[in-house]
Amino acid sequence: MEPSRQPEDAGRRKSPEHGVALKITTISWGDLADALAPILLISALAIWLTVHFTQPETPRTLTMSGGPPGSTFQIDAERFKAILARSGITLHIRPSQGSAENLERLRAAHSGVDIALVQSAASLSWKSAGPVPRGRRDRSNRLVSLGSMFYQPLTIFYRGRPLQRLSQLRGERIAIGKPGSSTSTLALALLKANGIVPGGSTRLLGLEGSAARAALRTGRVDAIFLTGDSTPARVIVKMLRTSGIRLFAFTQANAYVRRFPFLHKVSIPAGTFDLARNLPRRRITLLAPAVELIAREDLRPALCDQVIQTAQQIYGGATVLHAAREFPNTSTYRYRLDPEAARYYKTGDKSFMYRYLPFWLASLLSRIGVVMVPIVALLIPGLLNLPQLYAWRVKRRIHRRYAELMALERESLGPLTAQRRLALLDRLHAIERAVIQRRMPGSHAEQLYQLRARIRFVREILARPASE
Repeated sequence: MEPSRQPEDAGRRKSPEHGVALKITTISWGDLADALAPILLISALAIWLTVHFTQPETPRTLTMSGGPPGSTFQIDAERFKAILARSGITLHIRPSQGSAENLERLRAAHSGVDIALVQSAASLSWKSAGPVPRGRRDRSNRLVSLGSMFYQPLTIFYRGRPLQRLSQLRGERIAIGKPGSSTSTLALALLKANGIVPGGSTRLLGLEGSAARAALRTGRVDAIFLTGDSTPARVIVKMLRTSGIRLFAFTQANAYVRRFPFLHKVSIPAGTFDLARNLPRRRITLLAPAVELIAREDLRPALCDQVIQTAQQIYGGATVLHAAREFPNTSTYRYRLDPEAARYYKTGDKSFMYRYLPFWLASLLSRIGVVMVPIVALLIPGLLNLPQLYAWRVKRRIHRRYAELMALERESLGPLTAQRRLALLDRLHAIERAVIQRRMPGSHAEQLYQLRARIRFVREILARPASE
């Protein structure tokens, strides 16, 4: 009885002609790597491009240009800082001289300022002191508005007989504020509309605040223009209690808001400032430019939502000038409303993640979500189609050998010299050696052996004597 033969190594067959073991394996790792590499490279490139161009990391710091120490702008900036800190956002505040400087910092390319409060009339200081057509927007320097935050009423106090129109101040001494300030540019615009310009019979003085009020009380000026922090409610009450001083009421308010779209009518009922003394004694109408929150165009959407939500907490209450929830709103003057701000005002809500998660975590998950887009669109489908791509790679290698063999077979049909026959046999041996030495998966063993059979057939043709 013959001793039992030891089984050959699994997956290894002997070449009958040369005794060379065919490298038949469960899987061809080389072909798998060749099939997988393009999928991974394209997916990695798509992920990098997505992260780099569509979702840069959301910063957690902002810089805001404030105002003079103790001013409304500076106090509000501090309130922004405290509320944003609860969401993990650090707000750096840079004191300024007010709206004009805030606007210039935003317009400067390398100032580092991201947001600032700007009185809508401040833009006149770098344009013209005349009326601006409604609907015109300044698109320079990539600035956008996050909405109007509150009113800053213009108060005009004067001495003498009651006035119905500003044109009646012609020839008087008028304090209009420091040159270049928001008060000064607004006063110049309104006076110009009434035929009063610098250099004429009317004296325009650069006094503001307490200095202007003192000059009016002592009779050194006949009228003063005040706005912003120069006229808090207590100052208005004090001026109204002063004998001989009156508060100008804009009887032509409708005409002014038509000519100056950034102005708004503010109705002050009798007794608003002092119920006991009934100040003012009758309903009066004031004009007020709105204060807008201006930002750079590249402000991140997540930060835009946080800033507007903070503004709603600061300015959403009622005051003597406006009703509750009237501010902030989407009214703008020179600058277009930021698209993200418009979306927030319309929906009134943030995204799910920013609503319920800490800002840093929501920002991280949002970034991960963007990375998932190319993964879902490219990587996962690519991996699902990897078996077909792998099979195509293996078949392509076998078909390439078939192409080489067919070309050699065609050459063998013509007259063959002994030297030519040997050269063709050497090429045939090289093809067979390439087939044997490269590992092939067992799933394609049948195609491999069909190729080997074809190689033997061509070898037999080349081995026949020339006489056959």
